[in-house]
Amino acid sequence: MIDESHEKDLEEAINEFIEDVKVIDIKFQVSIALFAEEQIYCFSALIMYE
Repeated sequence: MIDESHEKDLEEAINEFIEDVKVIDIKFQVSIALFAEEQIYCFSALIMYE
C-alpha cells in the first residue's frame, strides 16, 4: 500500500514500485479531512502483485 498527500507523488511512487514486479491489480482511494480551515487530502493505492 502506498499513501501520499499529492496525486503526482502517488503516481511517481507507484511507477517506481511497479518497475520490476508483475502487477495483478491496483485499487485507488481518496480521502479528505478538514483541519481548522485547511483541507487535507490522502491519495492511496493498494497494489496487488506477484
